[in-house]
Amino acid sequence: MTRKAPSHDIDETDLVVTGPKDHAAGVKAVAITMQRAVEQMGAVRTAQTLTRLNQRHGFDCPGCAWPENPGHRKPAEFCENGAKAVAEEATRRTVTPEFFAAHSVAELAGKTDYWLGQQGRLTHPMVLRDGATHYTPIEWDEAYRLIADELRALSSPDESVFYTSGRTSNEAAFLYQLMIRSFGTNNMPDCSNMCHESSGSALSESIGIGKGSVTVPDLEFADLILIAGQNPGTNHPRMLSTLRAAKRNGARIIAVNPLPEAGLLRFKDPQTVDGVVGDGVEIADDFLQIRLGGDMALFRGLARLLFEADDAAPGTVVDRAFVAEHCAGFDEFEKSARAVDFDTVLEATGLTIEQVRGTADALIASDRTIACWAMGLTQQTHGVATIQELTNLLLMRGMMGKPGAGVCPVRGHSNVQGDRTMGIWEKMPERFLAALDSEFGITSPRKHGYDTVDAIRAMRDGHASVFMAMGGNFLRATPDTDATEDALRRCSLTVQVSTKLNRSHVVTGRTALILPTLGRTDKDVQASGKQLVSVEDSMSMVHLSRGSLTPASEHLRSEVAIVCRLAEALFGADHSVPWATLSGNYDLIRDVISRVVPGCENYNERVRQPDGFQLPHPPRDRREFPTHTGKANFVTGELQWVRTPPGRLILQTMRSHDQYNTTIYGLDDRYRGVKGGRRVVFVSAADLAEQGLVDGALVDVVSEWTAADGTVEERRVRGFRIVEYSTPKGNAAAYYPETNPLIPLDHVAAKSNTPVSKAVVVRLEPAGSN
Repeated sequence: MTRKAPSHDIDETDLVVTGPKDHAAGVKAVAITMQRAVEQMGAVRTAQTLTRLNQRHGFDCPGCAWPENPGHRKPAEFCENGAKAVAEEATRRTVTPEFFAAHSVAELAGKTDYWLGQQGRLTHPMVLRDGATHYTPIEWDEAYRLIADELRALSSPDESVFYTSGRTSNEAAFLYQLMIRSFGTNNMPDCSNMCHESSGSALSESIGIGKGSVTVPDLEFADLILIAGQNPGTNHPRMLSTLRAAKRNGARIIAVNPLPEAGLLRFKDPQTVDGVVGDGVEIADDFLQIRLGGDMALFRGLARLLFEADDAAPGTVVDRAFVAEHCAGFDEFEKSARAVDFDTVLEATGLTIEQVRGTADALIASDRTIACWAMGLTQQTHGVATIQELTNLLLMRGMMGKPGAGVCPVRGHSNVQGDRTMGIWEKMPERFLAALDSEFGITSPRKHGYDTVDAIRAMRDGHASVFMAMGGNFLRATPDTDATEDALRRCSLTVQVSTKLNRSHVVTGRTALILPTLGRTDKDVQASGKQLVSVEDSMSMVHLSRGSLTPASEHLRSEVAIVCRLAEALFGADHSVPWATLSGNYDLIRDVISRVVPGCENYNERVRQPDGFQLPHPPRDRREFPTHTGKANFVTGELQWVRTPPGRLILQTMRSHDQYNTTIYGLDDRYRGVKGGRRVVFVSAADLAEQGLVDGALVDVVSEWTAADGTVEERRVRGFRIVEYSTPKGNAAAYYPETNPLIPLDHVAAKSNTPVSKAVVVRLEPAGSN
């Protein structure tokens, strides 16, 4: 029996704080997984979905992008949060026209994100007309005409913005970018802009391709795995199984993170005996509790120690043969590394010299080293430079293009990497655009478009007035919530292609559309029969996903069908792209992809192999580096770190264990000991004592940002409970999206334009004092 959606909202006064956990998963995770699944789907539907999740005959998880181990899938190839994601998509709860008739937009805007998401699957296309208070039903054809009319009325295609979420399939993403470029703009912000854009920018310059270079077997084969700025236990839980296998093969794991995360302490795999009745497996051999923003200094300090070790035993540490044959910029890098001051390294990192030397010794002893990272590195002002400094460490040791070694940026959303491969980028290279034009007889625009931050600025400043989102929750995924809300409200039309209700549906343009779409779990039947879609994981494996559940409503449409029907309404029946034909048979889309997208030749044949196929990666495959120098580049810049002003803290925003990206599954951050609410701020005992604050007190969190003209801007969120926690002195943490209003739109990483959500200067004031 499924439980009904909540009729009442969160009462934060029920919030309870206990001690953090010292392990992840275990029997408790299984119990919660089944409880949440049955509540949402019922027992039969739970069995139908979880037995197919991440299986060859089933569908890809709509949660994270962690890959399966080729040829070694378990019967239960999913984690707690993956099961929650599936339960929310395959839920029996529905949001019908009657729901919208009973709830005005103003009323819905007063609800929390958790309440909105718990109402269930959207069932009908809905419209909020200019001046209306409620959404009302609209026929699909009228919805397409409305969008097409608004787009054609623009004075320039560049006045439109088309956002993409990582959950979009390769087929839908390819057609979406084709429609947008056929229309005449490259304004394609996507969720990569807010997470791993810094990784792509850094790696493209360093090794020539913005993707990771390793596989799951590489991780299991590694001697040393360095995990920096990442929380696998909550954000990529299936990674823990890989780390467990690596440990059993003798790997050493070093965690570099401001917070002690349960998954990096100990993993109790519920599919093993020691995970059920035993103590599980200790994951991190060393935990470096680094200060926010201090990673670049750590990596440069490690490089100095490696050079000094090579001085003592020439030729044993630096792989000079690899450097000489495959690298450029080494001399400048060596000079900067040797010049770094250890007092600076220790000040920036908060670590001891013994910790830094111990890490250097581990790097020296390892013949196969992999570096993994996530948002803790990318969402810094100097995120690109930090990742390049880490890549420099690997290059000087020759840890590229050999088994068990390389770079591993861990993507946070299923198929976010595939979207980029399929052309969802505002700066696609000429080779891709030329192939697209040749295939379809169109002329793609060459002018670079807006990324996420620039799209918000354009809407805010009146330079763009039509916004369309293919999935996701744009408002809650973006920084500076007030600025983003203002930007969306200035639009003449906002369109959301969605599976469930979210905040972006209640902060709208003058006219707004909700277009309900099929999810990964849903059966997709088109003119030629049941369809399959494909996705790409974090390690460049492309494989099929097969939905099998009866959709929540006969009024749902696939993302592919929505794009193609909209394109027909926009361009007319005589357009050079055969939209109707492609919509009816996804094999034909893959045939086109095979002719346009590099590395996707013979797509239909290769993707039907048992585990799909891996896209080419020259640095990994052949030690070839398609950079401007034709070699791997040591990139060296000015050393940067984050200083804490007196009386202030540096805040990082992060997920609770009961959420994935902007989706709130529940109110229990079990691993950090927070239950029944989300408005908390984690602060060290030392900072509480120094600032005269106490655990449990209610405070307002106020961010301070110095604008380009020198003025100091303040942003405030109210009523947060202090939780005393193990964080570096001068640092604090809180959940997003509740703290997104604190992040200035202009606070972005150099080169990547990624919002800096891990380095926000804040002060804490008694709640209600202002």
